Amino acid sequence: MLRRNAAIHARIYAAMAWRDVPFGRWLRAVAIAAALLALAFIVLAGLGLLAPGTAALTWLALTLVSAAAIRWLLGDLLRTRDQLERLARGEAIAPRDGRTRIGHELAQSLQRLERESGQRTARLKSDHDGMERALDALPGPVLLLGEGHKVVRANRASQDLLGGELEGRDLASVLRNPDVVAALEEATRAGAGQDVAFTLQAPVQRHFSARIAPLAEPAADGTSVVLALVDMTAAKRADQMRADFVANASHEIRTPLATLSGFIETLSGPAEDDPEARRKFLAIMARHAERMTRLVEDLLSLSRIEMNEHTLPTDRVDLPPHLAAVADSLEWRAGQRHARIEQEIEAGLPPLSGDAGELAQLFQNLIDNAVKYGREGGTVSIRARREMPEGAVLVSISDEGEGIAREHLPRLTERFYRVDTARSRELGGTGLGLAIVKHIASRHRAQLSIDSEPGKGSTFTLKFPPATSEAPKSGRDESRA
Repeated sequence: MLRRNAAIHARIYAAMAWRDVPFGRWLRAVAIAAALLALAFIVLAGLGLLAPGTAALTWLALTLVSAAAIRWLLGDLLRTRDQLERLARGEAIAPRDGRTRIGHELAQSLQRLERESGQRTARLKSDHDGMERALDALPGPVLLLGEGHKVVRANRASQDLLGGELEGRDLASVLRNPDVVAALEEATRAGAGQDVAFTLQAPVQRHFSARIAPLAEPAADGTSVVLALVDMTAAKRADQMRADFVANASHEIRTPLATLSGFIETLSGPAEDDPEARRKFLAIMARHAERMTRLVEDLLSLSRIEMNEHTLPTDRVDLPPHLAAVADSLEWRAGQRHARIEQEIEAGLPPLSGDAGELAQLFQNLIDNAVKYGREGGTVSIRARREMPEGAVLVSISDEGEGIAREHLPRLTERFYRVDTARSRELGGTGLGLAIVKHIASRHRAQLSIDSEPGKGSTFTLKFPPATSEAPKSGRDESRA
């Protein structure tokens, strides 16, 4: 009997795949089940409800069935645990059905969990990628900071501004500004946002406003503080330009006004009966009055152009006769300086979308400057041609003057900016001509470039896009207006 039981156990042991179930754990579970069954059958045999032999055989059979069931159930549970651990690590799991009903239900639940987890992971990844793209698309620099003020994430604008690989570096080594670091420490300590203004000196001076916002709870990636930088350079320059404009305009008007007041006082007093002095003073007064008139007209013109700068003109202007008419109208100015105006205007140029009066003013300012500041007896060259393949129209106006040093070129179109203030005033300039040119070009979506070399003259080039829509054509008579 014992030999037969041992043989049966050996066959069961050989048939089981112990790879899935640890033998010791299975054996302990079987032993507990066998002990409980043995206790139940001993009670039944003791009560005379079962014969001892029948009880022993029944116990053995149930023990063997329990052993197999425990093995299958334990295998399903352990396999489910392993797959849950792999799923938690983000690994893929192979779908396997259970050997028991519980294992089957666990396998189905695990498959649903894997599917839902995959969907959530995909959504989270999509959201994360979207946030990354949105962060990089922001025009202003944004830094996400973690523990110890380490950079967790820096958008593209931050990398362009501060250079290099920023992530993982301390903020103090990335943004070397004590005011920002002090504001960051205060924001972290108080848990409240901070604003601080600072200036970066290299490679060029730029002004920024930093907004520091601590998070109520650290993010999953460790971000605890958001640092956003706003470039205030343009606003600062605009404020400075407005202040300079008021100061320059006041100065430009005050000087002729003071001169006029002085001469009026003189003519009303000591020179009242002096015809020669009166004639001389009135001529000077007329020049200053004319200067103030030109200044006011240029200011009004500039204001009007700026008001409409965002609106693209819709008229169609035939450039060759328009440009030739402006050049012809300034021949008398060139004659005063014994200069020649040469025109090289390509035939068949496409029409421009533009305002005829503003284009006439633009070309007049550039040609007049070329005559005034060019060499006496020299040549002013006007060229217009079509650039292929995009079909843009290039208009260039060149002189043979003294030229302009390179450091002055970026500021030439600023209001009241003069390379030679005394000479400009002597020649009747208001300091607004090129500012008007810049704003008219901007309204017509034209690109203005200036090329100059001291001693060799200057060339002002405008690149106009061709007209894109049909509109009424502006003729030659309008160009003379």
